[in-house]
Amino acid sequence: MKTFRCIVKNPVGIHARPAALIAQFCVGIKSAVKITCNGKTASGSDVLQILALNARKDDILDVEVDGISEAEDAEKLKEIICNDAKEEIPTEIIKIAFFGTKDYDRMFFSKLADEKGPGTYNAEITYLESRLTLETASLAKGNDAVCIFVNDEAPRAVIEVLHHEGIRLILLRCAGFNNVDLQACKEFGIKVARVPAYSPYAVAEHAMAIIQEANRRLHKADRKVRENNFALSGLLGVDLHNKVCGVMGTGKIGECFARIAKGYGMSVLGWDAYPNKKLEEEGLLTYVSKDELLQKADLISLHAPLIYGEGGTYHLIDEDAINKMKKHVMLVNTARGPLIDVEALITALKAGKFQAVALDVYEGEDENVYVDRSDEAMPHSITARLQMFPQLVLTSHQAFFTREAMQAIAVTTMENVRNFNEGKDLGASEVKAQ
Repeated sequence: MKTFRCIVKNPVGIHARPAALIAQFCVGIKSAVKITCNGKTASGSDVLQILALNARKDDILDVEVDGISEAEDAEKLKEIICNDAKEEIPTEIIKIAFFGTKDYDRMFFSKLADEKGPGTYNAEITYLESRLTLETASLAKGNDAVCIFVNDEAPRAVIEVLHHEGIRLILLRCAGFNNVDLQACKEFGIKVARVPAYSPYAVAEHAMAIIQEANRRLHKADRKVRENNFALSGLLGVDLHNKVCGVMGTGKIGECFARIAKGYGMSVLGWDAYPNKKLEEEGLLTYVSKDELLQKADLISLHAPLIYGEGGTYHLIDEDAINKMKKHVMLVNTARGPLIDVEALITALKAGKFQAVALDVYEGEDENVYVDRSDEAMPHSITARLQMFPQLVLTSHQAFFTREAMQAIAVTTMENVRNFNEGKDLGASEVKAQ
């Protein structure tokens, strides 16, 4: 274990922005970090706990760093925490209309936006429960930016309204941007910034969790035991060990999933329009053609972006692709719903093609995402049709939903706000029309 002590030199203490930067650093390292101040202790990876220390100027911080790279991590962390604060000129307040607000959004974003002045985010957020649609776009009036999520709608017609209301920035608190008309944004001079990476582990871990739930019929097993039925009928699964895993899309999330599959004792095949040869060189996976992956994989996990048009990934898994798969293949999608042709999937499920299917996203989910419809009957919906199959598990677009991911989304989004407000480059977060 490495320890160090430093005195808070920032005139306003460890306020929201430095706390956010400390937490983001600690989330990304393998060492565990504890910070103690005035008798209270916080996890270095939890921005809310760090803020709760209420560390002020001249307070003493005692920091413990414990892990395989603790010496290096401690030195870098010391630079972040103990660095002399530079006096900064506060920018003007930027006003943000936050669409589709949930309680967990407020929990993270409000803490980061509360403070104003030098070194802070200088943001004023108006929280709206409604999604961004053509009908609600005018609610952005009086703001400089809108903050939206995967289930919000920003086609050209909405962009025109936002431009008319004076919006200069669209903040996506997610990685995907297929719901935004980038060409219209370019024409109207509206910048678009996303969160290119939050927690690839969250999504990859969820993918493996739900495909194992479907494979081992854990959803059925739980219901049976709750009804005092301890019979094993209908619960037969298969081993993943010594099976072949096919990862379609080998970015950060796909790489994480490949490592999880490798840990199960699977051999891993990869397919990607832009192969990462380093993954192949280290022996994690072997790149093959799409057809070869479809034909050889026992488990297929989708981690590709949704791209429409010729050569895109829309309906990457269609009837033809399903026909090439093995009998009793397993399929999991935590990326984007339209990667799978849902009608082709349902037809194949009826024919008994799959051992297990797990979907966190699916074509036709849009009206359901993050909405409580428990008092409604939906007999003819895509959701109801999918729920007929005992080998299929559905979750509601929650693969990203961990404390670490929510924190990263909030911090990166607010850093995008700050950079835009100060006229700085948005870097890898900026999304532009091709």
